[in-house]
Amino acid sequence: MSQERAVPASAAALEEFSSWPEELCRRELPTVLPRLLSMYQQSDSWIEHIQILKIIVEMFLPHMNHLTLEQTFFSQVLPKTVKLFDDMMYELSSQARELSSQNLEIQTTLRNTLQTMVQVLGALTGCVQHVSATQESIILKNIQSLPSSVLHVIRSTFVHCKNSESVYSGRLHLVSDLLQALFKEAYSLQKQLMELLDVVCMDPEADENDDILNMVFVIHSLLDICSVISSMDHAFHANTWKFIIKQSLKHQSVIKSQLKHKDIVTSLCEDILCSFQSCLQLAEQMAQSGVQDNTDYRLFQKTLKLCRFFANSLLHYTKEFLPFLSDACCALHQLYLQIHSKFPPSLYAAGISQAQQEEIAGTFLVTLDPLVCQLLPFPPFVRAVLDGTRALPSALQLPQCLLLVAVMDALPAQPREVQSLWCAHRPASEAAPREPLLKALFCSFEQCSGELSLPVHLQGVKGGGRAAGAVPLYQHVCVHLCAFIASFHPALFPELDAALLSAVLSANMITALLAMDAWCFLARYGTAELCAHHVTVVAHLMKSRPGECYQLANLSLLLRRLCFFMAPPQQVEFIQTFPPEAAENLPLWQHISFQAFPAELRKQAAREVTSVGAAQSRGWLRSSRTAGELESLNTALSALLAVCNSASEALDIGQQTAVMEAGSQLWAFLNANLVTGQAYVQQTLSLLFPLLGFFIQTLDPQLITQVVTAQASLLGREPPDHVRLAVLDFVCALGKLFLSPAIQDKVLPGLSSVFASLLADRSWLLEQQALEAFTQFAEGTNHEDIVPQCLRSEETKNRVVAFLEKTGFVDETAAARVERVKQEKGIFWGSLAKVPLEEARWSSLEPSSKRARHELPREEEYRSALRAARAALEAVEALLRKGPAPGWLPTEVLRLQEKIDALKRHGLQDETGMDQTAQLSLCNVVCK
Repeated sequence: MSQERAVPASAAALEEFSSWPEELCRRELPTVLPRLLSMYQQSDSWIEHIQILKIIVEMFLPHMNHLTLEQTFFSQVLPKTVKLFDDMMYELSSQARELSSQNLEIQTTLRNTLQTMVQVLGALTGCVQHVSATQESIILKNIQSLPSSVLHVIRSTFVHCKNSESVYSGRLHLVSDLLQALFKEAYSLQKQLMELLDVVCMDPEADENDDILNMVFVIHSLLDICSVISSMDHAFHANTWKFIIKQSLKHQSVIKSQLKHKDIVTSLCEDILCSFQSCLQLAEQMAQSGVQDNTDYRLFQKTLKLCRFFANSLLHYTKEFLPFLSDACCALHQLYLQIHSKFPPSLYAAGISQAQQEEIAGTFLVTLDPLVCQLLPFPPFVRAVLDGTRALPSALQLPQCLLLVAVMDALPAQPREVQSLWCAHRPASEAAPREPLLKALFCSFEQCSGELSLPVHLQGVKGGGRAAGAVPLYQHVCVHLCAFIASFHPALFPELDAALLSAVLSANMITALLAMDAWCFLARYGTAELCAHHVTVVAHLMKSRPGECYQLANLSLLLRRLCFFMAPPQQVEFIQTFPPEAAENLPLWQHISFQAFPAELRKQAAREVTSVGAAQSRGWLRSSRTAGELESLNTALSALLAVCNSASEALDIGQQTAVMEAGSQLWAFLNANLVTGQAYVQQTLSLLFPLLGFFIQTLDPQLITQVVTAQASLLGREPPDHVRLAVLDFVCALGKLFLSPAIQDKVLPGLSSVFASLLADRSWLLEQQALEAFTQFAEGTNHEDIVPQCLRSEETKNRVVAFLEKTGFVDETAAARVERVKQEKGIFWGSLAKVPLEEARWSSLEPSSKRARHELPREEEYRSALRAARAALEAVEALLRKGPAPGWLPTEVLRLQEKIDALKRHGLQDETGMDQTAQLSLCNVVCK
């Protein structure tokens, strides 16, 4: 259709109608209106259409009965008006590509079309104004075509204006004045329509096919318009949302089951995030410029208020429609995470000033806590937050942890049923997996490795009349967790015990430490009987799981700490339950600090453990002294070392001498008869070295020489870390000893070699321990000449100097450190994302009851095994050169050869198997 078509003969009639006085229009309405409507339906001219529409609206609409407007006018005219507007919009979009300053014909056509569209909007505005001026009550069904038609035209107009840059390309200036007029007319039309709808009533007898669906359509249409105008006019956008929320609540009782709640909540969440992002960008710009411009700051405050308005709107909507928001809970959960991921202390936050942080937190973020509290009793939100199968990206891991902390803070004020909903295990009726709150917290905390390592800081808890200061993330979580435990409902204590135990047994050390801190708080906060019960349970767990594993190490640390919180009567009961004089209890007492007990109990327990430990050591020397019996020996040595470290003053001279003699005899045997490169012997050495170091002042000088020489040789075989740390304990103790001239030449070269090797170690833990031990040794030794001999490279000297001066080894800015931590975290959690979440989080204590999971051994495990095998062969060969072989040795060597051949048959090539030269050499020596 084109507006350039010839003007029809009816133009004269239209001109006549436009000149009629008001009374004539009122009198002739019944006869003229049908004629005008017929002309409107039959006309093919845009110009004639708008003329007819304007005449009806301006001349005859004021005289129509408002109760029959829908049947007599709106339903007959507005559908074609909408089609007319859509046709014009299509023509605009189609011909806009040809617009140019040289093509005057297209320019004129497009401008005329825009002017006609402005007139259409003006006519629709007249319809709205007439209905609004009605003094009587307006029922929605009596004007139902008007809102739908107007909203369609408004949305089409806003979309065209929003896309005008791309539609008109570089020629927008040729029509910008008319586009501006079009936008203003649509803006005014929507404003007046919302004012009209605000006073419209719904027919109380209407069914779902009438007013209810009409009002729902109005709300959903305005929701669509919101998505269009969000970036065009913030105030208008906010007012539109205000109207949507108001009308939803006003007609809540009849439309609540028809509204698209998920779409409304999701759109509101998106607008909150968009406004929040704009607010942060403004704050970041002010921080980067260093100058707070008044214009920028006013815009920042305006945007921040918009964020708060949207948040309050969401808060109000969720409160009223909570039962209908099941499928919107994921959006609400993501909203909380996304907001906190963009705000300090997140590693991924924008760089904004402290003043702006406080302003944002006090104006906007404070609305999130009431939102969380409002959602706490809602099971779908619980599932969304505690969903244990969804791995979050790195940027959202800290926000998830903070959300769980916020939930913990809010739960004590909730009924027991709500607390159970969050803290209890998933009911059998729920099909989807869901972890309890505390287990989810520990899992989430574990994922915040980067934030813990920096560490990031959060606002602390006010107390004691002091203002809250910034505290590290670990302290923040620990304090809130302990406060939550203090308010825990007694009926949920089994869940608490299970969560704490599971976390203590975690492979992640920082998570296990958090659980231990919380457990210790529980021990102090609870009764003496509760503490004693926990100590007994942990002790029985440890006795039931002998051996070496990280779970046992974690339990031993927990037991060591809990013993300090027991009341004296319960400590007496503990000693009676696990008597120290019983050898079967040594595996338990080796992990206990005797400082936890009063003086008399400490003295009694220490002496009993010492007697049993020394007896076991002497018994091993008198026995067959096989490698299989080393486990009991190691337990005895560990228990003796625990006594020396925490209760040495309780031992009399005789007991100290017995321990030292046992250690000396063990060293003499181990050094002469066993291969120190073997793993089971190295474990014994790692206990024997610090035990001997404890008695360094009374050790035989020849023994000291042997130990230092053996340590220098042992370090050349790359022993595990725990052996190296034990070596450090011994050589550090040598700083307290003055070496006689007779042994100086034998000890000092080996000692310098040991320190040089340990100071050059690239493991960060060993490096730190070596620096501390060397510093302590250098400060205490009388042999100053050896100190520079230990520093055999410029790099080692620099590290020692940096350690003494307490300066970092790496010059790294705060921003660079944050970026490094982010990259490390992304790489670490990116690789774990490929592993099932349960396998990645928790290490099972028991093998699978079905089929064992096969894992390919890593290359380092191969190398370690081969080093041990080669060292064992070399040691046997060395023993054979000292004397004749036992009668059983040739048979054992042949069995070893058969084992090597069997390995080859399983697919090993000669170059990846055992060293053949070593095999043949050993076989030849044995055969001779």
